[in-house]
Amino acid sequence: MAVEIEVKARLEESESVKQRLSSLGVFLHSYEKYDVYWNSAGNVLPSGVRVRREIRALGGNAGNETTLVTYKTKEITDGIEVNDECEFSVSDARTFEGLLGLLGLKPGIKKEKRGWAWQVGAQEAGQAPVLAELSDVKGLGWFIELEILAEDREEKIVAESRKRLLDLLAELDIPSDRIEARPYSAMLWEKQNC
Repeated sequence: MAVEIEVKARLEESESVKQRLSSLGVFLHSYEKYDVYWNSAGNVLPSGVRVRREIRALGGNAGNETTLVTYKTKEITDGIEVNDECEFSVSDARTFEGLLGLLGLKPGIKKEKRGWAWQVGAQEAGQAPVLAELSDVKGLGWFIELEILAEDREEKIVAESRKRLLDLLAELDIPSDRIEARPYSAMLWEKQNC
C-alpha cells in the first residue's frame, strides 16, 4: 500500500503555472479523468470507492484508456493530505460496477477533470519525484495538485515530503492561502446541495 502525500491549490489562471511547470519538470502526458465515487449507506470507507476512467495522451497520439479503482483513508492536516491508498486496474468497468452494486454500494458524486502532468525533481538521494498535475475540474475551476508517493508513513518521510511540496508550491509562485484542504468530492457535494 502506497502512502500518498498531496497538496492542492486553487488557481485563478493556469497558463503561467503551466509555463513554470514546463521549465521545472518533465512533461508526462495530458489526461482526461472521469470519476464516480461509490458509497454504502453506512459509509464504511470514508472516501468510498472511486472508479476512474482515465485517458492519457502524449503529443498528438490517440489516448490510452485505463480503468482504475481506488480506495483510501484520508488524513488532512493544514491542507496537506496523507493517505493510505490502494489502487488497481480492472479490465471491465461495467462488470466491476455491477459487483459494487451487488455489494450494496451506490454511485454518488461524479467528477471530471482534464489537464497535464509533469514529473518534478529526480529521485535524488532516495527521494521520490513529485507528480504535478494542472487540472481543470468541471464545475470547480483550475487546480494544481502536487503529490509524492512514499513507501511508508514514517514521520520523517512525511515531514520531508510536506516541506518539499510546500517549497514547490512557493517556487510556482502560488501563495499558501490558495491551498484547498477539502477533497474535490466534498466541494462537488456542497455545490450540488446548495
